[in-house]
Amino acid sequence: MPTSRPPRPSQLALSALDALSGAVLLVDASRRVVGLTPALEAQLDAAVREGTPLSEVLVPQGGAERLETVLATGRETTARLRSHAVRVRAVALEKEGWALTVTREPTAKSTEGAEVFHGLWTQDAELRRVFRIVEKVARAESSVLVRGESGTGKEHIAHALHALSTRGKGPLRAINCAALPPNLLESELFGHVRGAFTGAVRDSPGHFRLAHGGSLFLDEVAELPLDLQAKMLRVLETRTVIPVGGRAPVPVDVRIIAATHRALRREVEAGRFRADLMYRLRVVPIFLPTLRERRGDILPLALRFLGELHQRGTRRVEKIAPGARRLLESHGWPGNVRELRNVMEYAYVIGEGAVLREADLPPEFSEAKNAPADSVTLSPKEAGPLDAQRVRAALARAGGNRSEAARLLGVSRVTLWRRLRALGEATR
Repeated sequence: MPTSRPPRPSQLALSALDALSGAVLLVDASRRVVGLTPALEAQLDAAVREGTPLSEVLVPQGGAERLETVLATGRETTARLRSHAVRVRAVALEKEGWALTVTREPTAKSTEGAEVFHGLWTQDAELRRVFRIVEKVARAESSVLVRGESGTGKEHIAHALHALSTRGKGPLRAINCAALPPNLLESELFGHVRGAFTGAVRDSPGHFRLAHGGSLFLDEVAELPLDLQAKMLRVLETRTVIPVGGRAPVPVDVRIIAATHRALRREVEAGRFRADLMYRLRVVPIFLPTLRERRGDILPLALRFLGELHQRGTRRVEKIAPGARRLLESHGWPGNVRELRNVMEYAYVIGEGAVLREADLPPEFSEAKNAPADSVTLSPKEAGPLDAQRVRAALARAGGNRSEAARLLGVSRVTLWRRLRALGEATR
């Protein structure tokens, strides 16, 4: 009497399995292929027909005997899937066969150019080019202006510039110019003498003097008030500081590394920043790419962050489901790498099991997925004037990308910029 074979899985079942577990190979009790998910098909160099012996598709390290051990124990092992290396684990399906989950191992091609540079990891050619610029600039004494959105790694670059310079053994002081009110910021930068103001019960040296012989990192330098900009210019020109309430100038030997997410030239045009100070700070400009400009880094970084979280927690995430991968890769990432790290921590805490799924991601990901395609895009006649709410909604949906926001609004990028300027947000 012929042995009955297990039913062939439907395409719907394979798609559901693909969404839940990614690359999966289904084999029957006689070790022959009965189905595979779309994610696995995408990894293969050629199609696998139903009935193909498993040994022709998958070759574990150790050969046929090792394959039987994998099927019997379910332990993870390395193997060859046609032409590339994978990690495989078998799950028994009662007496009907097995489901083998397959995770592609990094290959020489996929990791080529990967680099960790003073806390920044990337495979992106543009960011690696920035690293080489930093190495060259670090050897000079020129002032550097690091330009990049929030979360792109401006502070890491500042630390690299200091560590690689001849001042590396000296102090590195950092101050966020947007975090303090003007009167306190002046005291923090230049110091004060006792009695200079209420509460000044003792002399304070200030960041410039504390950074003597080293470097001073001025984060969000575009937020400096105009009166402090004039005093900052004097310090850079004379190499001396006068503490608040003091009279005698104090010599300082400091290299300035400044950072901003704004275009200083536009700030100068708007009258919010001194041109002479800009030229002093912007001797060597360094531009950091956004995460949405280096999309090849998104998933590797996500997995790195999940690995770091595993070191501190109990959950071990081994893969990201295809649906979650698509959401991560298509997200605008206005908060860049810092936002990605936070999203991974959220997903790690909220989810369960070895697979990170769509439902584990923060609410804004499901909102973006379910948003109507025409929620922002309207014809000019239907939309009326470009009010602030529509402009901000388009920018949010585009993750801050103005070209994409202009497309969603049905206007040119110049028109969008003019509207942003009228709203006072052109340089934000």
